[in-house]
Amino acid sequence: MTRTDDMPTAWDERTQLTTFLDYARDTVRVKCADLSDADARKAPLPGSPLMTPSGLISHLRWVEYYWFRVVFLGEEDEGPWTDDDPDREMRIAVGLPLARLLDEYAEHAEEHRVLVAGQDLGARARRPSSGGRHVDLRWILLHLIEETARHNGHLDVLRELIDGRTGV
Repeated sequence: MTRTDDMPTAWDERTQLTTFLDYARDTVRVKCADLSDADARKAPLPGSPLMTPSGLISHLRWVEYYWFRVVFLGEEDEGPWTDDDPDREMRIAVGLPLARLLDEYAEHAEEHRVLVAGQDLGARARRPSSGGRHVDLRWILLHLIEETARHNGHLDVLRELIDGRTGV
């Protein structure tokens, strides 16, 4: 299947950034098509026991939450992670149905789409990033494109190891 929906409808910077982020988000769903709940919970990489399709979807959902809500808007961090379990969002995902994880990811992506549409790309985050800098919304969008695309590569590998499917 060849996808062509990564071509923006306009060439302004906002449209290009949001189109690429939406494309990467949609690719997550495509890579999970027809994957059973049991297979979505499998961790076929011996050195990475948290690397499951379910875990990656949960991670992507919560990464967006962190960057948009906590860092950019300055809201309190109510993510599932803790000091004792910083990867908890990946661990708890294996107890949830894949459809629920994908639906929650899509719902939060829509909320973030609305948030981004109402902000200037140069607007600075209210909280500093882990590096101590107040990044702007443009940087957050670019970071989330990179993060989502990187994890789509992980989903490629997991899918092939789980059920042999390639090219999705």
